[in-house]
Amino acid sequence: MTHESDIVCKNLFIEGRVQGVFFRVHTRDQARALGVTGWVRNLPDGRVEVLACGPKDAVDRLVRWCHRGPVHAVVTRVEVRDMEPDPALADFTIRYY
Repeated sequence: MTHESDIVCKNLFIEGRVQGVFFRVHTRDQARALGVTGWVRNLPDGRVEVLACGPKDAVDRLVRWCHRGPVHAVVTRVEVRDMEPDPALADFTIRYY
């Protein structure tokens, strides 16, 4: 059983060839498989932003995956920031502008 104190939230900014390579779809699938909630979206400057909340080990696994990304991505940098957990998040979704 996961305790509320075991829940973490990370905000990621991923740089490189990360748009046009199905990064958002694969991130959503990875997050859902890990039981992580949050969202992923493309940014106008070419980066991908991720908000990932859940058990620390699952979020850490998703962060490690984001350093690689899907097969056609070329990740050059990942900035990770700690955030306050958001209890309103119930799923992991793709956000669109």
